[in-house]
Amino acid sequence: MKELNLYKIQNKLRNKFLKIGVKMIGPETIFFSTDTKIGKNVTIEPYVVIGKKVNIGNNVIIKSFSHLESCKVENKVEVGPYARIRPDTILKEGSKIGNFVEVKKSIVGKKSKVNHLSYIGDTTIGKSSNIGAGTITCNYDGVKKNKTKIKDNVFIGSNSALVAPVTIEEKSIVGAGSVITKSVKKKSLALTRSLQAEIKNYKRK
Repeated sequence: MKELNLYKIQNKLRNKFLKIGVKMIGPETIFFSTDTKIGKNVTIEPYVVIGKKVNIGNNVIIKSFSHLESCKVENKVEVGPYARIRPDTILKEGSKIGNFVEVKKSIVGKKSKVNHLSYIGDTTIGKSSNIGAGTITCNYDGVKKNKTKIKDNVFIGSNSALVAPVTIEEKSIVGAGSVITKSVKKKSLALTRSLQAEIKNYKRK
């Protein structure tokens, strides 16, 4: 009986959003909460779960296999596929969250991108910054959560670890494969990488 009621509630919610113009590809695979708010010209691809307290703006695309809860998605944002947007997250206008990205208790600024394979937690990202693949914010030291600040027009190279608390000032670059433990000054390049070694004519023993 409970399952039947849940089925009816979901069908009612799907029909409600279809009527206001939400584009759904495979609506039977999309799950809403009773308090979900959605703006105009929104597209939701198959297999998306929207938990409680989610507010989605206008001209948004939510791609397949994404999970959103207790977050705000502003206008012209793209999420997914395979993205997890956790509580207390704000995705600002024009930002992009790509595949296999998890964002928790963070603000992603206007036109900033976290395109793939990253964890962003307890972080503020400014405008027009790019977070490379495999980047993680190391926000938990085993006792408390610490904050990362990434300012405007920052480029974080792939496979970087930002060990909070740390601030990356505007127009700076973090080189790929770096572990950043100290704040980076404005318009600077921060790089932590050992020299590459090469042994010529090497043979396995």
